[in-house]
Amino acid sequence: MSPLLLLNVKEPKAPERTVVVAGLPVGLFSDQLLALLVKSHFQDIKNEGGDVEDVIYPTRTKGVAYVIFKEKKVAENVIRQKKHRLARKARHAELTVSHFSDKIFSSVNAILDLSVFGKEVTLETLVKDLKKKIPSLNFSPLKPNGRISVEGSFLAVKRLKESLLVRACSLLEKDRNFTSEGRKWNRQNPQRNLQRSNNSLASVRTLVPETARSGEMLVLDTDVFLYLQHKCRSYESTLKKFHILSQEKVDGEITTICLKSIQVGSQPNNAKHVKELIEEWSHALYLKLRKETFILEGKEKKEKRMIKWACEQLSSRYPEVLINFYRTHIDIIGSSSDTYLFKKGVMKLIGQKIS
Repeated sequence: MSPLLLLNVKEPKAPERTVVVAGLPVGLFSDQLLALLVKSHFQDIKNEGGDVEDVIYPTRTKGVAYVIFKEKKVAENVIRQKKHRLARKARHAELTVSHFSDKIFSSVNAILDLSVFGKEVTLETLVKDLKKKIPSLNFSPLKPNGRISVEGSFLAVKRLKESLLVRACSLLEKDRNFTSEGRKWNRQNPQRNLQRSNNSLASVRTLVPETARSGEMLVLDTDVFLYLQHKCRSYESTLKKFHILSQEKVDGEITTICLKSIQVGSQPNNAKHVKELIEEWSHALYLKLRKETFILEGKEKKEKRMIKWACEQLSSRYPEVLINFYRTHIDIIGSSSDTYLFKKGVMKLIGQKIS
């Protein structure tokens, strides 16, 4: 699998008027003819359709097209109609339609623990500065324990995390200087100075992984990282090829990765090069991946076992789909068509209709 090959595919420029159409029959027609069939279907009033500005096909994912309407309300009407089937010549292929903006990574929630800054900064002032710096994010009220919930686009949350890490690294460096100076001028009670400095360092170190202080750091969406780690061979092979140690810290929906060269005498820019490669791969996956979730919480034990069994049965049929089992739910991550077909297969095995 090579995500780099996916980067040059055209993307819709009007997401509010664009729908994602999955389930197209692959291999029956040429790409041009299939695009014409899709356009004809969604221009038909019987299908709640209207004037189509453009159909983008092929896309990054096999069997998935982007349909751009001239009016936003037509896109919304099309999505409201649950069932869409192509013409007879297309074997009445059953389609699934969703908003282009419904990609799983368009919005994430993250819980930040700002208490790691200790007494070095006033947390209320810090939050105020962050709100001003990244106004697109929504912040919950700051809790007494220093925790705060943040919601927004993945890129905005990523920017926030990187901003906090830079701030933490700055405090870390300041504390190092403080310790060094303290050893010089305070010979009478050095233990007191060292204790104060070490307490501050310990709190900041919980936010800044060890490798970050001498290597390269990047922030990814956790779902993207898990897919990259478990489904893309290029991740581990590249780390091994360039002798890079990867230290990952999963924090809810955000994962921080720190890269450091472990081979003596290796090129100093190896870690930076690997970082750039991972950023390219993750960007491609960010645009390609979708997620379906099976909720287990509140269901009978028998139904939970059936859902898990169905997922395990289908796993070999869909090798490009990542299945993450949790106590309360199961996440299915993959391309639009694969996740849709996987979910459809699970519902069929457990005797339920897909919504």
